[in-house]
Amino acid sequence: MSVAIGSDHAGYQLKERIKKYLDQSHIEYKDFGTYSTESVDYPDIAIQVAKNVSEGKSERGILICYTGIGMSLVANKVPHIRAALCISPEIAKLARVHNDANILALGSLETDQQHIDEIVKNFLETPFEKGGRHERRVKKIHDLTGV
Repeated sequence: MSVAIGSDHAGYQLKERIKKYLDQSHIEYKDFGTYSTESVDYPDIAIQVAKNVSEGKSERGILICYTGIGMSLVANKVPHIRAALCISPEIAKLARVHNDANILALGSLETDQQHIDEIVKNFLETPFEKGGRHERRVKKIHDLTGV
């Protein structure tokens, strides 16, 4: 498993915490920044992570900003990206099972810090439920939108 990870200044501390979890879990990752709490524009980071995942350089991505909304909006403009804003371990699992989400968007404001490791674990380890209604629906996302 390889992961592209990035945050803006508001998500920097949470990103650093997640990197520790990835290190402990022996999960390879590439950090696209930011590298401090100095203000940056979240679209600059989101587009790099989303393109990395879209091009198959990383299997999954993780994006963090204050709410997670801005990062997910940008990432979902990139072809073949399905970024999901997840606030709980169960939502992270369902984002994978039902939507084959390939980027986890997190908000440092509302994400349950006690469960962050479990949210990331569920997102990275849960397989997509291939076949049937979920696969048909995910295919429609790209067919109907062209993205």
